[in-house]
Amino acid sequence: MTSTPTDSADGSRYWQQNLFVCVFGSFTTIIAMTLLLPFLPLYVEQLGATTHAAISLWSGLAYGATFFSAALTAPLWGRLGDRYGRKLMLIRASLGMAVAMTLLGMAHSVWQLVALRLLAGLLGGYASGSMILVATQTPKARTGWALGVLSSGIMAGNFIGPLIGGSLPPLIGIRATFMVAGATIFISFLATTFLLREEPGAAIRRKKESVPEDAAGFTRPVLAMLVTGTLLMVANMSIEPIITLYVAQLVASTQVTFVAGLVMASAALGSIVSASWLGRLADRNGPWTVIIGCLLVAGLLLIPQAMVTRGWQLVVLRFFMGVALGGLLPCIASVIRHNVPDKIAGRMLGYSTSAQYVGQVAGPLLGGFIGGHFGMRPVFFGTCALLVIGAGYNAFARLASARGNQN
Repeated sequence: MTSTPTDSADGSRYWQQNLFVCVFGSFTTIIAMTLLLPFLPLYVEQLGATTHAAISLWSGLAYGATFFSAALTAPLWGRLGDRYGRKLMLIRASLGMAVAMTLLGMAHSVWQLVALRLLAGLLGGYASGSMILVATQTPKARTGWALGVLSSGIMAGNFIGPLIGGSLPPLIGIRATFMVAGATIFISFLATTFLLREEPGAAIRRKKESVPEDAAGFTRPVLAMLVTGTLLMVANMSIEPIITLYVAQLVASTQVTFVAGLVMASAALGSIVSASWLGRLADRNGPWTVIIGCLLVAGLLLIPQAMVTRGWQLVVLRFFMGVALGGLLPCIASVIRHNVPDKIAGRMLGYSTSAQYVGQVAGPLLGGFIGGHFGMRPVFFGTCALLVIGAGYNAFARLASARGNQN
């Protein structure tokens, strides 16, 4: 069998095998990243924080540290992957995460916990690296579907991680939970090392390509995708600070935490269900159409969320909003992949990951500020306005890009 270049329209001959490995690796690493959410305040207290204010402060710092360092380093790992091989970056990320998760179980102070969470973000990035590898190795006609499958695996990790984090520590302890997580990621490291295949000489070919550096990658379509990625995470995270308080207005006090958990999980479940289907739809009708439609539908679904009178209504609406948003991640990566040279694809997808982390941080801050100063319902209306504006911006960017291609 003759070798197929990774940047051809036909993709890599190993793309299906690589997709399976990337889904498994992303699923396990995301579980490890999110499983500490239910017990993080308890662990912070074990490590020496005593007052309620100190526990809240250190828990917030420890949680946000990973996303902060990951946002800073994502473009760097994308650039190095373009130059030295994307498989190498996944090996680095899986081994680094396995080590960092194991060390988290050995922390003896809150300072060490925050430092190790920063280290996890610096060394990690398996899911974003997988997105880059799958986007660049999959045949262009199947890119949307493959990225949708990968996104479903990532969302499933986000969904299952907190469930494991809530059930495993009471059985084996918090420190042992981190050890189990590290061992699981080490299995992903082995699978990545021995099962994932990259075309021979792919990185060397990219080095020899004569294309401009980063500035050439920031075309109008790519900039639109950076904005869209930020909006996606803002929409997902904006109600996180107020969700429990909002649910408390709708259900009995004994049901608040249960219903709030269902509300948070329902959006992730909706994205798991829809991501591969919407990716396939993008392959058939174009990613721009799916992006614009998803942003509009998700925005409009926020209006009834501000008017619900029962907890189950909010659960159902968040599920359908998750269904709409599930198509955005694969389509964002697909648009970038189709609008930049292979030599800088990793870098641009790395910037996209950073933009999403910005939204992940800005969403709760924005939602908390609006909820605290203007009330909880305006959070939904404000997020709706952002998504509708984002849909309009994408429609303009698609039209401008099409005119530019004609010229």
